[in-house]
Parts: sequence; C-alpha cells; structure tokens
Amino acid sequence: MPASPEPGPEAQIEIEAETPFDDKLHEECGIFGVFGVQDAANFVALGLHALQHRGQEAGGIVAYDPVEGRFNSARRMGYVRDNFTRAEVMRGLPGAVSIGHVRYSTAGGKGGTAIRDVQPLYAEFARGGFALAHNGNLTNAEALREELIERGAIFQSSSDTECILHLMARSIQRTIAERMKDALRRVEGAYSLIAMTRTKLIGIRDPLGVRPLVLGKLGDGWVLSSETCALDIVGAEFVREVEPGEMVVVTREGVSSERPFPAARPKFCIFEYVYFSRPDSMIGGLSVYEARRRIGAELAKEAPVEADYICPVPDSGTPAAIGFSQESGIPFAMGIIRNQYVGRTFIEPTDQIRNMGVRLKLNVNRALIRGKRVCLVDDSVVRGTTSRKIRDMVLDAGAKEVHFRIASPPTMWSCFYGVDTPERSKLLAHNMSVKEMAAYLQVDSLAFVSLDGLYRATGHEGGRAAEPQFCDACFSGDYPIPPSDRIAKGDLKLKETV
Repeated sequence: MPASPEPGPEAQIEIEAETPFDDKLHEECGIFGVFGVQDAANFVALGLHALQHRGQEAGGIVAYDPVEGRFNSARRMGYVRDNFTRAEVMRGLPGAVSIGHVRYSTAGGKGGTAIRDVQPLYAEFARGGFALAHNGNLTNAEALREELIERGAIFQSSSDTECILHLMARSIQRTIAERMKDALRRVEGAYSLIAMTRTKLIGIRDPLGVRPLVLGKLGDGWVLSSETCALDIVGAEFVREVEPGEMVVVTREGVSSERPFPAARPKFCIFEYVYFSRPDSMIGGLSVYEARRRIGAELAKEAPVEADYICPVPDSGTPAAIGFSQESGIPFAMGIIRNQYVGRTFIEPTDQIRNMGVRLKLNVNRALIRGKRVCLVDDSVVRGTTSRKIRDMVLDAGAKEVHFRIASPPTMWSCFYGVDTPERSKLLAHNMSVKEMAAYLQVDSLAFVSLDGLYRATGHEGGRAAEPQFCDACFSGDYPIPPSDRIAKGDLKLKETV
C-alpha cells in the first residue's frame, strides 16, 4: 500500500498540528474486531469510527476472504471517515472475520507519517496468515528488537508490535494461539491485543490489565473492542470485560477462555476514567461520565472557590465541571464554546495565524463572562501552554477573575504504557509546585484533585489504599511494570517500582 501524498508546499502548515491541543496526553490507540458476521469489515469501520478519539493519525482494517482464500488489508493515514466510508475501499474487504486499528503513535515513528507502521500488522506463518492490532506499549521492545535482529530478523516497521510477530515466527509451538502465548511470555509492558486467523478471532490483555478490552455479542457473531461505546454503534450487546491476563479465542464453536500468565494484581490505567475513554463508555461497571462527574464533586469538596460561574474547558472538562457545580452550588455555564467543525486546515504560517491556533477551536462567550469571576474546569495540565492561552482569552473577554480547577492530580511522570507523554523535564508539574504553576499560568487560583479523591470518585471509598489498585504512575511515579528499555539506557530514575 503506497503512502498517502505528502502535505502541500513547504509554505503551508497544518494548523491542527500547531494548536495548543497538542498539550494533552494523547489517547494511545483503539482496536476493534468482529467474527461471524457477514461483511465484518463494515462493522469494524463503524467500530473504529466510535474509537476515533483514541487515535486520529491513521487507521487500518484486515479481513479474510474465504472465497478467494486470502487476507485483504487497507491501511490509510488520517480519519476513519475520510478513508473507510468509501465503497471502493470496503468492497475490497469481504469476509466474516475482520480486525481494525486506529493509531496515535506512542512507539515507533512519531507523527504517524510512516504507512509501514499503521496497524493491523500482517504476517504469513507456516500454519497460515495472522493479523495483529495492539493498544499499549512494550517496555522492553528495544532490547527484543536488537536481539531479534542479531538472530536474523528483518523488521518491516518501527512499531514495537512487530516484535510479537517475530517472536511468534521463532516459536516451536504448533498452533497460532500457542505461538502467541509463547511470544507474549517474552514481552513486558501494557497491551490489549486483537488478532485474527482464517478461522479465529483472538483477544488478550496483559497480566495487569493496564489497557481496556471488552467482549460483545452481535447477532450470531462476536465483537472485541477497546471500549463499550463502539459496541453501541454496531448494535452489539456488551457481554463482559476481558479480564487481566486472559486470552479469549472466538471460533465457530463459540468463545473459549484461558489464562496463560501467572495471576497478578490488576493495575488498570486510571487515566482512562479521567480523559481517554469516551464518557458514554462503561469501565468496571461504572459509567465514565459518572466517574468524571464524581471527580468534579470531589474537587469541589477539596478545593472550593468563590466564583460566579463554573465553566468547563470543552469537551473533556464538561462532566467534571457539572459535578463541581452540583457540589458547590455555583451555576454551571458554557463560558467557552468549542467549534466542532475545525479539521485539518492548511494556511500561510504567519506569526499572527500561529497565535490564532486555540481560537480556531475555542471561543469565549463574552456576553456571559464579562465582569464575572470564572472557574474553569479542565481534565489535566501537561505543559501548561493551553491553559495559559485559554486564561488569556477569558481575561481578554472581560472576566474579572480566572480560577482553574483540574480533574486529575498533577502530571509529574511520563507514561511508558501506551500513552504519548512528554519527557518528564517538560512536564509543568515536575518543575513547579502548585503555587508556582498558578503564578506561571497567571491565574487567581489553581487546584488539582488529590489522588485519594480520584480513587474515591472511581468507587474506592478508602482512597488509594483500597483494592483494586490502578496504574497511576503519571501522578505518583509508582511504575507497576519496570520500563526496562529506559532503565537500561540510564535515562530514567525510578521513584519506586511496585
């Protein structure tokens, strides 16, 4: 599959890449698979559309055509809506088993510019074809890659996921499923995987269950998905979550389950509740929307404010702002409006245009906030660039005071489990205290929800000491899986490994 054409002349820029919305923790990847349904790839395309928030750089679909006896794939740069709604593309993906992937690069080539890194990845083994889609990050991928290359492996991508394929190729196990288990015993890190053969759909989560994966029923067929919201769009019924360390294998006979890894204490990523997952998804029996609303309520208890309005930074701050308003009794108001129709716009890169980046997506409701004390609720602060520009916009619109309340603890550590975060030295909370951050952002007050408050909002009344624990390494520095590659290079000093 040839790569998509490069962007226009050098004199143009892609505004979306220049906006301060890059000052967020990006959403890893999304995976979706269907078995036992005619034209399964069409359902996969719909599922990927629902998971687009988890990765906007590229997407791919693989399907098996039993008539021709071959695997077909389509991999494209950009959004699902721009690539997998075309009849000519979908006609080339017939069959009743299919998997797909939407990508934000967290390992391999940054920026999503290499078509070779777009998943699902495909390989031919002695016992047939195999396609694989991965959400997460392998923390020992560099060491594995070096070892495999020394032993003669020829890599076709820069993706850590390809290590799994090479390990499977070298396994002496007889079946594809056994080779997959054999390979995964060599890897470290976080992964939810969906794979397919001619006759099987396979789903598996790492032993700690860091990344999500759910099982659904679609008529006589089956669905695997990163989130429940994607089940809804195809009309599938939620069955259950794939459990940490579990492998499910779907065939014509139904679904079988096994646990190929030693039992471990779950460490699900708590940031899925804060930002990554769609608010209409369910995690662990709890609505993501409700969890975010509760986070806002906890924040109001921990860090009250005197303000005229509680205003979300849309869209991810909205549920927390509603909870803050309900708990505090301060009116909720849409003081900032988001333009939902800003896409990839190419324009001349003058300084004036560069500085307009945030205004392409956000505009202040001037008539509402003029002369008012405004409390803005956002999901996180990473580098602080977005927060400063939003603060400037609100003050320019005539606000009397600007306060910030953040629905997560300070982000002080980098993530190595499938979330694209800056180096720790670039994280604002690593370099400054909360008081110093408030001065840097030039706001009247700044406060973050506590880690205990975050746990309580997700149903753990005892706070962080309650079971089950989450992976909260980006806040606490307690890494449940040692980032082996980074430790080996000497560029990471751990606070604690738990």
